[in-house]
Amino acid sequence: MDSTQLLIRPARTHDVQAIRSLVEPLAQERVLLQKEAVAYYEAIQEFVVAEAPDGSLAGFGALHVIWEDIAEVRTLATARAWRGHGVGHLILDQLLARARAVGVSRVFCLTFEVEFFTRHGFSVMADQTAVDPEVYSELLRSLDEGVAEFLDLARVKPNTLGNTRMIMQLEE
Repeated sequence: MDSTQLLIRPARTHDVQAIRSLVEPLAQERVLLQKEAVAYYEAIQEFVVAEAPDGSLAGFGALHVIWEDIAEVRTLATARAWRGHGVGHLILDQLLARARAVGVSRVFCLTFEVEFFTRHGFSVMADQTAVDPEVYSELLRSLDEGVAEFLDLARVKPNTLGNTRMIMQLEE
């Protein structure tokens, strides 16, 4: 499999079923959380996909902006057949480019793939208060579970599945 043949493009609504199908086995393994279809449709503009020449999805990922200077890489996954072929790298590069384009200077993720993200410039969050108190107070008002996970709130601990919280500072 040659990742140079993949088309990295914005996700479209017709990709949702394929995304959910690829998430399902990972959710059963407790690597990702399965979401309702409506959640994917509501966030479709946040996703990019890697489309194989046959039209199937080789992988996908999303970038969710949380605040002026910070966003989260969400639901980054590669189809089993494409793992180890650079698909995750291509998708992450596209998400980081999107982060820069919208003015975000930091990107975080919750992951079991610590080595993958470390190779791409992320580090384990040592400082559990990655935002100042005023921003923290504002973020507490968010209903988004990813924001609660970023804030490391106790109510979402079961959702984090034991993931590692990682962050990277984007270069200008």
